[in-house]
Amino acid sequence: MQEGFYTMKGYTLLEHGQLTASMEDYLEMIYRMGEEGYVRITALAQALHVKPPSASKMAANLRGQGLIEFPKYGYITLTEWGRRMGAYLVHRHRVVGRLLCTINQTESELEEVEKIEHFLSPRTVANIEKFLEGLETPSK
Repeated sequence: MQEGFYTMKGYTLLEHGQLTASMEDYLEMIYRMGEEGYVRITALAQALHVKPPSASKMAANLRGQGLIEFPKYGYITLTEWGRRMGAYLVHRHRVVGRLLCTINQTESELEEVEKIEHFLSPRTVANIEKFLEGLETPSK
């Protein structure tokens, strides 16, 4: 990463390219919903509690990033790159969730995970995962 100070958005764009936190949320949900191979805009909008035109606009942005295929009035399908990114986003979500549940001794920390997951680098996520594995491995 380049030296110097940036705004939060500036750091995010440097770290993740042009993928914003909102784009990540949409891509993660498309990945989760895409078990049957495709996702409808109306279902995506309902799952994310947004209006269909907002979901459609974001789908166009994700298509522009090469993450999904989305013909006009058609179904959303993930590209290979979109599947890989979606899998990573779900993995990151689970790792951060495990960490917060461990720290707070709770069953679910969904709101907290959603608030912070976008700001962690892949290196940090990998190190959190190693840390958690160390906690779960019994000492000899």
